[in-house]
Amino acid sequence: MLDSVVKRLRRAAQARREKRFADAHRDLVKAIAACRQAGARCELIMALKGLGQIERDLGRAEAARPLIEEAVDLCREEGDPLRLAHTVRHLGDIHRHAGRRELAEACYDEALAIYRNHDDAVPLDLANALRPLAILKHDADQIDEARHLFEEAKDYYLAANVQAGVAECSTWLARLGR
Repeated sequence: MLDSVVKRLRRAAQARREKRFADAHRDLVKAIAACRQAGARCELIMALKGLGQIERDLGRAEAARPLIEEAVDLCREEGDPLRLAHTVRHLGDIHRHAGRRELAEACYDEALAIYRNHDDAVPLDLANALRPLAILKHDADQIDEARHLFEEAKDYYLAANVQAGVAECSTWLARLGR
């Protein structure tokens, strides 16, 4: 059964890359049901996150929220800190886009704390957690904090060799009067 779940997850990921959201949605709903039936928690987390991302792609962030919240709860139970950090960051993005600033900030702070205290955290994950927190700070007129966070994110994007991230942070820094 898990083989079929993994195949569905791969198919859904491919469909998402090809912007075939209905196909990805269908495969992920079936994968979630199969994971629940089999008690496959790690795969369930991946399927919930995948379906949450599809919902966000379709502009239905509020439909994504309970999926990502469930994935966060499962990550906490599973004890995988890096997976938790990644998932909590995505929950922060949902809150930020919905204007729930305090909830978003708490999510980003948690994700950053996990990444900063974990030797296996990679620069790209840190950069991807810093960037939305910097945007949140900017939107709250906390310009010095935003500037500092964008500078740090840029350094991590440089370390990860992600030029799009470097360019975006540079643009923000120029706008903030670096």
